[in-house]
Amino acid sequence: MLFNAPFSSAPTRTFATLGALVLLAALSGCATADSGAGAGSTTSATAEADGSTENCTGVNVIVDFGTLDADSVSGCVDATAATAASAALATTGVTTAGSVEYGDQIVCRVNDRPSADETVVVEGQESFTESCASMPPAYAYWALWVKATPDADWAYAQEGLGTLQVEPGQSVGLVYTTGTETPTPGS
Repeated sequence: MLFNAPFSSAPTRTFATLGALVLLAALSGCATADSGAGAGSTTSATAEADGSTENCTGVNVIVDFGTLDADSVSGCVDATAATAASAALATTGVTTAGSVEYGDQIVCRVNDRPSADETVVVEGQESFTESCASMPPAYAYWALWVKATPDADWAYAQEGLGTLQVEPGQSVGLVYTTGTETPTPGS
């Protein structure tokens, strides 16, 4: 890399920009549901009427609205190859919206919750309405989770919903997380 500016400013700006990009990648547990499935994959919803996904051989999807007072969503999406997590969610009828600043790297709304006119109340914190302009507050946000196998523990996704791919046998979950606890999908 060639720098024409004095050493004291250009590398600092370069490293600061690189650091910001790394931070964005680490925080990118969210996105919009408009990206398609991976090449060669097929998806279709096959959840039982009662939402049972215990014997899911495709991609298991779980959405928990937490304090937003909405019914949870669960389903099993037929998948024969890697598929976009956003496509798996969309197949089960889940819509997502990102933020203005971070696009599909941040999940701001799921099935329009929290809505633009909904006051979010978290005990011990300042109430707010989600504008979807930037990052949500650290005490009220949609967390993106993945489970590598049916017997594995849930883990925070290491990339946003817009780029996350899931394989048959894996699970993807969204949980509206409030306060200091970080519940996992279905907990």
